[in-house]
Amino acid sequence: MSTLQPNELAFLALANEYCATMESAREAERDVFVASVLRMLPRIYIAASDLRRDDSAMSDAYVANALDEDYYEAVRMRVAELLGEDDTYLEVFENDMKYSDTPIGASVSEGLADLFQVFYNIVQTAREASPELIAELVPELRDDFANYWSQTLCNVLRALNKIYYDPSV
Repeated sequence: MSTLQPNELAFLALANEYCATMESAREAERDVFVASVLRMLPRIYIAASDLRRDDSAMSDAYVANALDEDYYEAVRMRVAELLGEDDTYLEVFENDMKYSDTPIGASVSEGLADLFQVFYNIVQTAREASPELIAELVPELRDDFANYWSQTLCNVLRALNKIYYDPSV
């Protein structure tokens, strides 16, 4: 019987907290929302980077796609409204950037919504799964973090830091 490690439980709790924060953005004040997400993202990064790897395990476990496009878009739009003109930032880590003379814009709200999608799917899958199945998902979560959404988290964190701490914004 496989059990979840404390860090794995912490990661799931942080993912759930992030989802709740994004879902309540409609009622949030801009500075409170930005401060809350700024405190949460580094903790999520650390917890995800500490998830255990298991290169030898073969599993049929997978994270189900539970978030529909309309809900994703509603969350994204509310954050975009909350951030206003500060929703756009210049992205320097885009692969195409090295071949371009033109700056590449990115959206904080889209990055946060992309993370919301990842975490929403994880939380919904975890709610319906046994602890054993969740434990089987952990290596997949770690790989997805490393290969897909860790860079999004870092980029959005940088942009939110600018919004929160730069008085000219």
